[in-house]
Order: sequence, then C-alpha cells, then structure tokens
Amino acid sequence: MTARPRFQYRPPDFDAPPLASAPDARFEPAPADGVLPDGFFSTTNLPTYVRSAGAWRRPRLPRMDCVIVRHPTGDLVVTEPRRVQQGQLVAVGTDEDGSQGILVHSEGFLGGSHSANEFGFMQTAVSRERPVDYAVLAQLLGEERQRGGKILWVVGPALVHARAREDMVWFVRNGYVQAFLGGNAVAVHDLEAAIFGTTLGMSSSGEGVEGGHALHMRAINAIRRAGGIAAAVRQGIVTAGIMHALVTHGVPFVLAGSIRDDGPLPEVLADTLAAQDAMRQFTAQATFAVFVATALHAIAVGNMLPAFVDASPPDELRPLTTICVDQTEFVVNKLRDRGTHQAYGVVTNAQDFMHVLRFYVERWEQAQAPATILR
Repeated sequence: MTARPRFQYRPPDFDAPPLASAPDARFEPAPADGVLPDGFFSTTNLPTYVRSAGAWRRPRLPRMDCVIVRHPTGDLVVTEPRRVQQGQLVAVGTDEDGSQGILVHSEGFLGGSHSANEFGFMQTAVSRERPVDYAVLAQLLGEERQRGGKILWVVGPALVHARAREDMVWFVRNGYVQAFLGGNAVAVHDLEAAIFGTTLGMSSSGEGVEGGHALHMRAINAIRRAGGIAAAVRQGIVTAGIMHALVTHGVPFVLAGSIRDDGPLPEVLADTLAAQDAMRQFTAQATFAVFVATALHAIAVGNMLPAFVDASPPDELRPLTTICVDQTEFVVNKLRDRGTHQAYGVVTNAQDFMHVLRFYVERWEQAQAPATILR
C-alpha cells in the first residue's frame, strides 16, 4: 500500500508581530479550593501556548474545559477546576489570539500549502453514505503500534453482543491495546459469555436460553465470589474473552460505574470522580483512541483527550487520531459538537467494524514483513 502523505505541524512564529510584542499572561490566585478567579482562561484541546517570564511554553497535560495553573517552580499544568487549591495561580484572560499572553494555535494542523494530513482526514463529514477507507485506518493503527504509542480503546457492551468479541481479543493479543476503558456492562456481558456462553441470556445465534435472564447476575456473583476479575482468571473460572485477554496480557482497564449497574463487579468504580481520575491516567498518555459503540463513554473520554500528541522535538506535534464507531451519525456528531473536532466517524455496527478493521490490519502486517523469494 502506498504511504499516505505525512502531516507537518507548523508552530507559531513567536518572533513575528504581534506575538513578538505580546505581554506575559496574567495569573491570579484562586480565592478558595475549587473556586476560580473571575476571568479565568478555559482551556481547549488544541495546542496552546502561554507566555510566562518572557517565553512561550505549552502547559502540560492538555485537555478541554480546564484551567492553567502556574506552580511555584514555574511549571504550567492544565488542571481540573475541582483540583485547584486556594492561592494557586490560575491563568486569566478571554482572548485566544496571544494578545493576553495565551495563544490557541488552531491552524497548526491545517497544513497550509502542504499535502492533506491526518487532521484533514479526520475532518471529513460524518455520514453512513460515505465509504470508510479501512486501509488508511489500519495503516494509522499499525504505525502507532510500531512507534510504541499508547492505543486507548473505549468499548460498549454492544461489541460483545455483536459477536466482535474475538476480534477485540485479537487486538489485545497482538499489541494494539495499551488501555481499555468501559463500563460495568461490557465486562459483565463478556464474563457471562466466558462462563455461560451467553450474553444477556442469549446464545451466539440470538436465541434465549432457559433461565437466561439471570445469567449475567450469576456471572457477577461468580466474579465477586472469586474476589475480582483477575482472581477469576487466575482460578480458571474465566478462560476466554476480552477481560481474560486484558488480564493475561497485562493491559490495564478502567470500568466506570453508572446508576443502572447490576452488581456491580468488584473492579467497577462507582464514584464518578474516582473513575474520572483513573481514566485520566490513561487519557493523559494516549496517542491514539478508538471508541466503539458507547455514546456516553465516548463523549466523556473525548473531553479528556487533547487533539494532538506531544512529540520530540517539542514543536513536532501530530494529531491524536480518534476513531468513533457507532450505528448512527448522532454519536459522532455529538462528540464533535462537544469539542472533539478530531474525531473521525465510522457509521456502522461494531461487528462489521471490528471484522473489517482486523482484516485490513492483518493485511497491513503482512505487507510490512520482509518479502520472501521463492526459489
């Protein structure tokens, strides 16, 4: 497959006007824990630069809907408002053009006169009518694994029902998953399939089984009796499936709870702020993201992700490829409306997406292998 043109990030020219004469950003102390000074700067997920002590710098841990805190060491850190402590210095200003010492560089990935890039690729319209270039998705995913990136998957229970479970296991086993986020349901349904061979009481052919309505509860009980998912894997209670693959391959996962959860499983974080903190550990490291069949989790995680990946040297940024898969345009459009502009939408069901993506990734892997000469 012919390689696609690479993007080129263009950092701002800080030596040219008006940025050359811009003032340092202003910082004001927080009046109380979790309370921000008036006029605080609300962050976006795009590359942002702050002028401090005469130099332009990008704050660490970028994400949208947060604030920029300057620590006594001079370190600039994007921080959730609930974590701001009284007296901490918070960046203030409403302009994003650098005139107040804060610049949101939204044009950096647009390419200018350069060739089309990943950012432009992800900006295409979301529609079930538009064909999906799975070869490109497979290439991007394969290249991310090759460079040692952190590929984050956010998955809903429909993936298990749609018979895409084995494909998800394949991606885990072959190094395409560095973190797995979801809710109680995706784990419960996967574990029910591992223990009883059903999901929500239905066989793989979609037929109900006797007493099937209770099987997900029996699966939860079996896991709780064992002491948790990892313990159930060690004890041989769970011998297959997504959670088994995650445990046996040492891939971390976070299960965030909700009001409607059954059980829940022991590992589920019922405290939403604790779940957000746990997820944040992995979104802060993510270099690639795939959301499959989960509206609320996709939007939540999307809000935690920057639109770009820090690279080396510092100004060689690249877009954080974010693929969102759902049966309707609504989920992807909602995700982008909430600020995750880099999300590339695939309007299809989980089974088709996982099957086809796996096929193209396997084909991409074969193309990377050294050619064999038949003698």
